[in-house]
This record gives sequence, structure tokens and C-alpha cells, in this order.
Amino acid sequence: MVNVGEKAPEFELVDTDLKMRKLSEFKGKKVVLSFFVAASSPVCTNEMCTFRDRWGEISALGAQVIGISNDGPFANKAFAEKFHFNYPILGDYKSKTIRDYDILMPDLLHVKGYDAAKRSIFVVDENGTVSYKWVSDNPLVEPNYQEIIDFLKKGK
Repeated sequence: MVNVGEKAPEFELVDTDLKMRKLSEFKGKKVVLSFFVAASSPVCTNEMCTFRDRWGEISALGAQVIGISNDGPFANKAFAEKFHFNYPILGDYKSKTIRDYDILMPDLLHVKGYDAAKRSIFVVDENGTVSYKWVSDNPLVEPNYQEIIDFLKKGK
């Protein structure tokens, strides 16, 4: 498991416009990596919309939100367009990054081979180090958004 104080694993993942995006392109900014379970599922929709709705506040704190799931770019594009997300949604369809962060949830909903990311938040500081981590084993539990905002405020 990637822990606070450790370097955040680099990734190269496809966005909703089929462009490859790397964590390193955001170096010099705080990054809120939000790993979500499944595009368009009710809890994930609420989570991603909460980040969308609090984008101004997060951005004013010098941070960038990035959503990551193991959905492909087409499912993520439909999801992002439907809800007008104002931050990148990346597809880790091979679950490599999800494994690198050690947050793979195997057999989601007891469906054999249906793997997903555990709902997780990693805040990566300007130097690429994990400074905050929250991981849930329950896909129905959302992060504490105010705690994340408060954490970003402390680092300003």
C-alpha cells in the first residue's frame, strides 16, 4: 500500500479524449487523486459531482482533482459529459495504477473477475509525495470532503 510520506507512483492513463495523461504533468501542484469504483454508479456519481461542485474551492487552494477508475475511456467520456466534470477522468482499464497504489477490489459485488478500485483519495503534494490518504473497503462509503478541503487549506 502506498503510504503518506512515500513517492506517489507515476502513471500514464487515457483520458476521455483518448489523450495519455501522466501524474508528472501536474508536478508543482497539489493533486487530489480520486479513485472511484464505476462510472455512472450512484455513489460514484455523487462523489465525482461533489468534486465538480467544490472545484472552485479546491482550485483556489492550488490543487487539481483527477478521477481514476478502471472503466474505459468511452464509458468515462459518457459519464464526464453527462455530469459536466471540470477535471480529468482517467481510465485504468488494465488496473495497473490501481494495483500500483494497492487498492484493487477484486470480485466487486461477488462477480468473479469483476475488479474495481477501492474508493480512495490520495493527495499528492507539489513534489510528488503522498501527503494524505483515505481508502475504503466499502464501495458505498464516500470520503469526507470537508476533511480533504481542510487538509488542502493547512498546506496552503
